Amino acid sequence: MTPPPRPALAVPPRPALRRGLWALPLLISLAFVAAVLTWLRSTEQAELDEQRTELISDALSLQSQVSARIEREAVLLDEFAAVLARRNPAPETLAALPEVQQGLRRFWVGLTWLDAANRIVAHVPEQWLRPDLPSLAGAGLSGHLRAPLATGGALVARYSPSDMLRQTVPWWLARKYDVRLVDSFGDVMASTTDGREARAGGVGQAGRPRQSHRISLEPTVNDGYLELIARDRITPWYRSLPVAMVAGFVVLIAAITWLLRRQVMDVSRAEEAWRTEAAWRSAMEDSLTVGLRARDLNGRVLYVNRALADMVGYAPEELHGLLPPMPYWPSDSIEASMLRHRRNMAGDAPRGGYETRWRHREGRPIDVILFEAPLVDARGRHIGWMGSILDITERKRLEERERRQTDTMAHHARLTMLGEIASTLAHELNQPLTAISSYNAGVLNSLQRVNATPPIDPLVLRALQRLGEQAAHAGRIVQRIREFLTRREPRLEACALNGVVEGAAALLQRELARQRVRLTLALDPQLPSVVADAVLIEQVVINLIRNACDALGEQPEAPDRPRMIEARTRSTPNQRFVRIDVRDSGPGLQGRRIEALCAPFYSTKSEGMGMGLAICRSILEAHQGALDATEAPGGGAWFSMTLPVDLQLTVDSPEDAANAAPGAVETHP
Repeated sequence: MTPPPRPALAVPPRPALRRGLWALPLLISLAFVAAVLTWLRSTEQAELDEQRTELISDALSLQSQVSARIEREAVLLDEFAAVLARRNPAPETLAALPEVQQGLRRFWVGLTWLDAANRIVAHVPEQWLRPDLPSLAGAGLSGHLRAPLATGGALVARYSPSDMLRQTVPWWLARKYDVRLVDSFGDVMASTTDGREARAGGVGQAGRPRQSHRISLEPTVNDGYLELIARDRITPWYRSLPVAMVAGFVVLIAAITWLLRRQVMDVSRAEEAWRTEAAWRSAMEDSLTVGLRARDLNGRVLYVNRALADMVGYAPEELHGLLPPMPYWPSDSIEASMLRHRRNMAGDAPRGGYETRWRHREGRPIDVILFEAPLVDARGRHIGWMGSILDITERKRLEERERRQTDTMAHHARLTMLGEIASTLAHELNQPLTAISSYNAGVLNSLQRVNATPPIDPLVLRALQRLGEQAAHAGRIVQRIREFLTRREPRLEACALNGVVEGAAALLQRELARQRVRLTLALDPQLPSVVADAVLIEQVVINLIRNACDALGEQPEAPDRPRMIEARTRSTPNQRFVRIDVRDSGPGLQGRRIEALCAPFYSTKSEGMGMGLAICRSILEAHQGALDATEAPGGGAWFSMTLPVDLQLTVDSPEDAANAAPGAVETHP
């Protein structure tokens, strides 16, 4: 019995652009061929331009050399004319003069001595020393140089332009160019090549003109031009070997494109079939809210569905083919995740699943529960593992929220009990402290009335006075605690913070000396008075200095890092707030923020109760102030407390108090 046919899903047809992709290689190849032909044409033009530039440069250089050579001959002829005027030799001895012989050995053809009436006085014929030049001279292919004589007349030297060129043109230039002297009509006067090549001019093989350049030799040669014709011929781009190779390539790519089109048609028919099946599978997978993951026996990710990709914040394509460690594993538990991975690959995964924590791409943690099952192929072979993943982050969050609420309620109960205990202790300690102060005052009065022999040691009297002061101070502290716990407002009065800081430092002198800590005070003499409870503010300063002293006492002494505490007072630029800073050179906050430090029952000391900074913060907030803590430059902790100068003004303008927070007033130096 055959199964009923599956209804076809609406599979969108491929666009016409994709259907014609088989022709893309042919189009790219034609574009490549066009680029190659364009490159060959541009290369040919570049070679022609380069040859032209080099030709002009060499022509200018040779022009200067030829002009210099002719000018030198003119100078030598002028010098000979001066010598001839001084010597006045006989005409028949002209040919024997060394200057004439040297000129004829260079490239002179003949020398004529004319008198003042331009009559020939003497003439050195061309056949003398130069029997090979009569035809050249007879044809008129010669140049002339004229030098006047001081006695009247002139010397006229005829020279051979061809010999002049052969002696002047360098050998390397003669190999590159055909060098010629021509007149304004283009007739060749002299050339470095034979007559046939000279008459051929600038025509090369197949009638293709060779590059040439003509430059005037005026005024050294009248109606004379120096012409250079390049010997090298640039092969036309359409007759080069690359063009033939490109033509063969076009034929080959056309044949390959035809075969590719046949193959693409077959693949397209098969693609339509499996695209329908893939659409069915994708529709079912996208409807799931459970993450699915398939891995091979080595742990390589073969497949993930959209639900899992959205769960970890990665695209499915980014996860395909990855091997452990995975990018969504937390960086602080890579080893534990690898142990679970090896256990799962060995087939020992819990059948009931297991919980773990992953990390979203944005950095937030994700709590998941995983179920692993064997993955088999169509032949029944075990090829990997299939995992189902459930996101239980929201469930965990709700459980954690319920737990925190329970802890908060228990914490509030402890705080209530602690307040009652503190209130009881303050009430019970008030009378003993009062009695101690009374007995101390009575002892002092008795000692002062008695005339003892020997007299009483002043140190004893001073100690008793300090005992009374401390007892009275303790009584005031207990009284303020009672008032604080009974929700009564602090006793506000005008007080000088510099005196409060000095008093706190005096009370802690013995403790500082015992811990070998040096305390320095930097008090602003222009600091305005503030409206505050001096006793409570003094308790805050004492607590901050004592905490710094305890932190310094726990670290060993070092010459390069002495134990130092600095207490500083200053006012804000608008004179509406004042600050008290306590800075130490201890180990610092070690990454802890003020919120954690002021949390009730949190303490960094082994025997601390964790209530000191919490009480300090409450006292400052009761004064509309603020407490802040940060790392000090160079190491150590920096605690800052801010108080308003006029408490009523701060209450009316709470935003000013926020702007006067330690971080907003100014940066630490």
